[in-house]
Amino acid sequence: MADALLVEPNHDADSCVIWLHGLGADRYDFQPVAQMLQKGLPNTRFILPQAPTQPVSINGGWPMPSWYDIIALSPARAINEEQLEQSAQRVIELIESQRACGITAERIFLAGFSQGGAVVLHTAFLRWNGPLGGILALSTYAPTFPERLELSAQAKRYPVLCLHGRDDDVVSVEMGRTAYNCLLASDVPAQWMDYPMRHEVVPEEIRDIADWLKVHLGFLSPRPE
Repeated sequence: MADALLVEPNHDADSCVIWLHGLGADRYDFQPVAQMLQKGLPNTRFILPQAPTQPVSINGGWPMPSWYDIIALSPARAINEEQLEQSAQRVIELIESQRACGITAERIFLAGFSQGGAVVLHTAFLRWNGPLGGILALSTYAPTFPERLELSAQAKRYPVLCLHGRDDDVVSVEMGRTAYNCLLASDVPAQWMDYPMRHEVVPEEIRDIADWLKVHLGFLSPRPE
């Protein structure tokens, strides 16, 4: 993807994280986080794609970077699903491009914050047909999840880490929990972590993400339950 920001590691890349920003942000939003994570992941490439600038209904129709239009907030998020599908296809193309570069799908991770996380969850569980290293879902929700997902045996093996702020006033913690509970009900090995924060990212969360990635890339043993 020509407009994606590549954060290359210090050594030859043997793994990759494709990380989507949130509504109104841009591809540089998580560049500092990627660079921090690479200190412990010297062979991991980070790809930070840019959402297109388009009108967002809930913000008065003003154009801004968005993965899809949000038409209404209640009683449930009403979204432009065609735009969501276009964004999911862009993620799939990035996965395929990394596979073409020699990185196996089992070492490709999808990550997303807020609206970007919704795209990632939709792509991984409703559109992608192949292995993945795992999914990081930050302060997000799953507007297209049914009550229970009908998943392949392969998709049920995707590890997922859901992270959310207990005081989130943009995407409520209940919305995040609903997505997480749907994954659990569908036999996905999902984990939940929450923090005393709002709609943001905090250092403790970044440390937990680093440890999770190291576990799934084989650098650390899993924490005891």
